[in-house]
Amino acid sequence: MNFLLACIHLDPIEIVRAGSYAGIAALVFAESGLLIGMFLPGDSLLFTAGLLSAGGFLAPGPLMITVIAAAILGDSVGYWFGAKVGDHLEDREDSWFFKKEYLRRTERFYQKYGGRALILARFVPIVRTLTPILAGAGSMTYRKFLSFNIIGGFIWGGGMVLLGFTLGSIIPDSEKYVVPISLVIIMISLLPILMNLAKGKRGI
Repeated sequence: MNFLLACIHLDPIEIVRAGSYAGIAALVFAESGLLIGMFLPGDSLLFTAGLLSAGGFLAPGPLMITVIAAAILGDSVGYWFGAKVGDHLEDREDSWFFKKEYLRRTERFYQKYGGRALILARFVPIVRTLTPILAGAGSMTYRKFLSFNIIGGFIWGGGMVLLGFTLGSIIPDSEKYVVPISLVIIMISLLPILMNLAKGKRGI
């Protein structure tokens, strides 16, 4: 119950504390490959988990392995979901968590960067959920997709946890600064979307 409440409130500290390895893996998996996970706090969650692991709450090694595996598996599910129903997403009605505009912006992102989008998208909320779905709906083979998926899972999953662990090891009582640092990370991760929106308004 505490874990569900933490997820509802999008509180990364309580999510990590209440969910531990299994809870973190479930949210990373959902955000990587399920439409319902588009607005989960992926970046701040992994950073917070790394930060708390520096204080001894979680072991950094198993944490990184768990996160990377969940990210890779989540994207793989997203790919197969896209292969099955991706072509019909344009027919889906807008809802509070899914809008066709998200899909169109992700399509432009994917067209611009190609296979590299699967790595870059890991650091962009919403886009990281939709990109593997578009890859599955397109002409990319699963073998090619899997190579980008694995690289992206290691760089994003391992990198965010390692960043949190490193700062947690350097800064005394770093847990006190989780909220402001997480807000900075969220703002940085949202910059590509905000810049894209600004360009769209200028007609670019």
